[in-house]
Amino acid sequence: MAKPSYKRAERVADQIRMEVADILARKIKDPRVGFVTVTDVDLSPDLRFAKVYVTSLREGESEDAALQGLSNAVGFVRGELGRRLELRYTPNITFCHDGSRQHGRRIDQLLDSLPHHEDDSDPLPF
Repeated sequence: MAKPSYKRAERVADQIRMEVADILARKIKDPRVGFVTVTDVDLSPDLRFAKVYVTSLREGESEDAALQGLSNAVGFVRGELGRRLELRYTPNITFCHDGSRQHGRRIDQLLDSLPHHEDDSDPLPF
């Protein structure tokens, strides 16, 4: 019998991502957390520690305020998560900023700065 190609930690991390997103959308009343999106969860193999990556539509100080609001709500989020998931131990949660949006923006800027070839008959330089 073939084993699945994914680990239990990956499945649980995906479930945690969905549940935390729902908790933040429906249960958290802090206005600083209003425009936060959960993008990913890294879960330790023993399911004890979870890094929840979030991004905010707001940038600058508002983004820092959102992370501060999330760090204040860690206990509440962990308690709600413990009630929703059937795990022996509820993982300790750490909220982290997901910098992939800024990274993608930087890549777009680099690609836009490349010289454009007007002639389609020329092969690509690589």
